[in-house]
Amino acid sequence: MAESDKVFAGSIPKFYDTLMVPLIFEAYATHMAALVAAFSPGAVLETAAGSGAVTRALAPRLAPGVRYVVTDLNQPMLDHAAARQGFDGRIEWRQADALALPFDDASFDVVCCQFGAMFFPNRVAGYAQARRVLRPGGRFVFNVWDRIEENAFADDVTHAVAAVFPRDPPQFLARTPHGYHDVARIREELSLAGFADIRIETRAEVSRSTSARDAATAYCQGTPLRNEIEARDASLLHVATERAAQAIRNRHGDGAVAGKIQAHVIVAAG
Repeated sequence: MAESDKVFAGSIPKFYDTLMVPLIFEAYATHMAALVAAFSPGAVLETAAGSGAVTRALAPRLAPGVRYVVTDLNQPMLDHAAARQGFDGRIEWRQADALALPFDDASFDVVCCQFGAMFFPNRVAGYAQARRVLRPGGRFVFNVWDRIEENAFADDVTHAVAAVFPRDPPQFLARTPHGYHDVARIREELSLAGFADIRIETRAEVSRSTSARDAATAYCQGTPLRNEIEARDASLLHVATERAAQAIRNRHGDGAVAGKIQAHVIVAAG
């Protein structure tokens, strides 16, 4: 994973939250919130919370006395999430590295992480940290994207942007968000971290956008793909976005567009 893959700064958090979250994250956030709430936890840790899609879906489902700690490595994203959430006395916002959690052993009933494990430089270490802070009988709930070919808009955008930079095509989407999709590998790494009960569901949803342009803007300007484009030629950001929009139009039509998205949802226990 390139260093730029982890940089969510500048205008990226705003585009991410206003365009990317409704496009691909909300449906999975709602599903994760229901999974976590069904365990009736007394204490929840969320890692790699991003702009707070899961936090907004989960907080209303938790009991009044629940401790809910929301963390992310990236402070601008965490600040954005906290501002969107509004005051909730149960929630503690804290910058934290999922690979070095600053919490005592056996502190939480559930650790949840939406589409963050792909960014861990050492996933076994990250999983071991989640297991360490879980109480006996606790669950680690997380999801990761399936391969890019099962995610229509991401695939369209990747091919379109590659045509703008044929000598050095940006590969952020294929490399990182969609680069950790092998179910056997996921099981193996969780087992190495000490998890014994591992359940994986592959779940398809539909991604919808009011326009191909908004979908293209979400990917090209609301994710670290923007960093890759600008590193090659910042003056071509809007060209790349328009090429991506045209690719989506060509495949999905004019006006509102819809495309398949697919992810693996994992629940692991010690």
